[in-house]
Amino acid sequence: MKVTVRDCLQLDSFKNCIVVAGERKMENRVKSISVMDSADAAEAVKGGEVDGMMVLTTFAGMKNSVKMQCESIKVLAGAGAAAVVYFPRERSVKSVEKEVIAAAEEAGMPFVVMAGGEFCDYSGIISEVMEHVLYGNNFKNSLINNTIFHLLNFEKYASFQQALHEAAVNNDFQVVLLSEEFNPVFAVETRHQTTINEAIRRGREVALNPGNLYSLIEIEGVLTYWGLVNINNDKYYLFIVDNEDNYSAGEITKLAEIIELAMGMWKYTPERDAKAELVKALIRGNKSLAYSLREEAGVKSGDIISVLYAKHIETRQSDEIIDGFVKKGIIDVIKIAEEDESYALILKGEKFSDEEDNLDKSVCTQLFDALKENKAVRIFHVTGVDGIEGAGDGFRLIGETWAFVESIFPYKRVFSKYELSMVAGCINIQVQGGHLKKTFTDLLEPFRKEGDNKARQLLETLETFVLDAGMNSGKTSEFMGIHTNTVQYRLKKINEILGAEITGNRVIPGLTIALALRRLEDTAK
Repeated sequence: MKVTVRDCLQLDSFKNCIVVAGERKMENRVKSISVMDSADAAEAVKGGEVDGMMVLTTFAGMKNSVKMQCESIKVLAGAGAAAVVYFPRERSVKSVEKEVIAAAEEAGMPFVVMAGGEFCDYSGIISEVMEHVLYGNNFKNSLINNTIFHLLNFEKYASFQQALHEAAVNNDFQVVLLSEEFNPVFAVETRHQTTINEAIRRGREVALNPGNLYSLIEIEGVLTYWGLVNINNDKYYLFIVDNEDNYSAGEITKLAEIIELAMGMWKYTPERDAKAELVKALIRGNKSLAYSLREEAGVKSGDIISVLYAKHIETRQSDEIIDGFVKKGIIDVIKIAEEDESYALILKGEKFSDEEDNLDKSVCTQLFDALKENKAVRIFHVTGVDGIEGAGDGFRLIGETWAFVESIFPYKRVFSKYELSMVAGCINIQVQGGHLKKTFTDLLEPFRKEGDNKARQLLETLETFVLDAGMNSGKTSEFMGIHTNTVQYRLKKINEILGAEITGNRVIPGLTIALALRRLEDTAK
């Protein structure tokens, strides 16, 4: 049920109110209510969803600035606030300045003055308004009764899904059940104003932190309510779409409770999340299970272009970046997450062109570059895989090396199959030991023979130059906090000690492995 500013002003809490501006906007919808006593206009809309909010204020933070009060009203109106309710706290001053009233009228903002505002209590008003927003005057028992009629009609319907479909059609709502990884496992769509994928992209951030009531998100004019349900001790997300804005959040919450109760009575068990199970099978290296899940998950083997393990990408910023790439239709992403660790398959999207050479690599590189703007992010990926076999091998390579590759390349945030493969080789050399390991470690023996502090400085410079700075002397100086000329001097001395040009194509491979082994040993100590 839609609650307007006009509806709220009929409540007992507003019996002494006076509407001084914005009467033409009294049908503004009220979705929430909050208190504002900010010091400036920017602070008035900071840190919250203002759209549809009824704002209660004394202008305490800006009581000496009429200009700031006017500016705040304009900013609130621009952000979609439903109304401003002003409480004059001092009898000795005018109830409200004419400039403020004029600003509200110009902005089309309902501006309400509470007579006797010095005696008003915010908490009572907030409680009454929110009760009205959630439940309204006339709770729509027709929704609940009609839904119960269909959901408990075991004689007419053969399954829970069929019963819920009829209830949704008759009451003009939609229902989607999502796995913990946000993959749809069951859906009843009665209208197609927005796609399920779009709703999932927008709703994920709210669904991750659900409250007792279903959280409301408006998506292109469509109202969706998100909440958490447990089925057979497994966590799922349920979102309900109110097609015609017929119901309040309280009614949707009651509807969700009835749906959840009916699931138990029907002994309904959701189908497994084949997409998430496919990723888990590949992580475990169970390729035979992955092959059997592939078709059920709707994944073509040739569409897998990359596999990855990532840390710290479970953020709103990262979700928006990934969603931006997916919406272009070039790639699709199947991702599972546990706390702050994520595993994913990157697939070809509908608009992916096989005719463009290396398109998979360039798209993935662009995605990873965007994600690594967050300095905490670490991404370990194998891009350019060959179907299920390649995906399983890629996850195996990542699992065996990611903990070590960070130690060898501490300044990198994205690690490709090239770094992972090199580290895998170093791990094998380290484990085997013996002559092979000695062959590489002996390449650094000239520094140990020098045995003084200058030799250690030179070795640290070489290590930074090769492993961290990509053989760039400017970056080496930045990492070490020394002048570029000092780096150039040290590199010259290193060439002399080794008796070789360290940037030579035939020198650098062995030297890189030797330095990586040195860091591996330091990590193990």
